[in-house]
Amino acid sequence: MLVLDELRYSEDHIWVRYEENHTVTLGITDFAQLQFGKLNYVELPNEGDEIMTCECFANVECGRLFNDLYAPVCGRVVSVNREVIDNPALISYSPYNQGWIIRAKLFSLYDLDMLMSADDYEQYILTKHLPI
Repeated sequence: MLVLDELRYSEDHIWVRYEENHTVTLGITDFAQLQFGKLNYVELPNEGDEIMTCECFANVECGRLFNDLYAPVCGRVVSVNREVIDNPALISYSPYNQGWIIRAKLFSLYDLDMLMSADDYEQYILTKHLPI
């Protein structure tokens, strides 16, 4: 399981990378994609949509199950990764690079303070063993 130090993490296994100018990139963690298995379908929001903390912002299908992805931050979607719509396997192949989900402009930088560091996320996985 790969956890990158420069990212922040949610309890719902979403990673957040701060870019610049209040913009972040979001994706599914390596741990989550391993739990999901083969992804068949990805449904993403539209550019311009608002995302709100703890609300569903995207869906992934693995097998016959649809899994909601919950936003760890509040903001406005500025771009979506259309490549993962056409090729959901990118999320499994490269969850932290080619498999990113969306980019959003944060309403507040304080949202980042509510997320876990890499060390905290690794400890969370080891102690909680939460199924996805």
